[in-house]
Amino acid sequence: DLDEKTSLLATQQKKIDNIIGVKADVIEALQKEFSKNNVSVDIDAQTGALTLNANVLFDYDKSELTDEGKQELADILPIYCKVLLQDDYMKYLAEIIIDGYTDTDGDYSYNLQLSQQRSLAVAQYLLDIQGNFLDSTQSANLQNYLTVNGHSMANPVLDADGNVDKDASRREEIKFRLKDEEMIDELNQIMSSSTDTASAEASSSDSTSAN
Repeated sequence: DLDEKTSLLATQQKKIDNIIGVKADVIEALQKEFSKNNVSVDIDAQTGALTLNANVLFDYDKSELTDEGKQELADILPIYCKVLLQDDYMKYLAEIIIDGYTDTDGDYSYNLQLSQQRSLAVAQYLLDIQGNFLDSTQSANLQNYLTVNGHSMANPVLDADGNVDKDASRREEIKFRLKDEEMIDELNQIMSSSTDTASAEASSSDSTSAN
């Protein structure tokens, strides 16, 4: 039974190492493509999430893309999608996600609607222009992977003093999720809870031996 568990863990570990490796490769490929095309982007080196300033994409309190916003998306989205939809990475891909966030002013449900409409506007623009840079198979795949969310005023960006930075909070994030990432999260939770149990047992046996 222990052998079975060990080999299961080894298999899981291999999967985890593989998916972590793929994620690192994807992020590196994204960074390379952006710099090769001289597109300056705010991309998270750990997660590969791309943050776009909503003040560039939209007028205040509006959900129609500005001309400047369309130009920015036309520079960024093709590179992001082409990297993720290439054969090497697509087999690992679970989702391409567009997340919209507002600042903390105003009413939650109003902001929820605004953040959703803005994310939809980004997604719609991507679908409008994708024929310029994706082939028909990639286009079909994009529609399978695309997820669009509005988060209202959730997860505001804080400044150095811990106050809400309203400008930075108004944002669209483009990110991706790979198929086995949930498995990694689950395993991390299992690992950390079993370590807690082990250390609790260890400390209780220490106290017994001390008596």
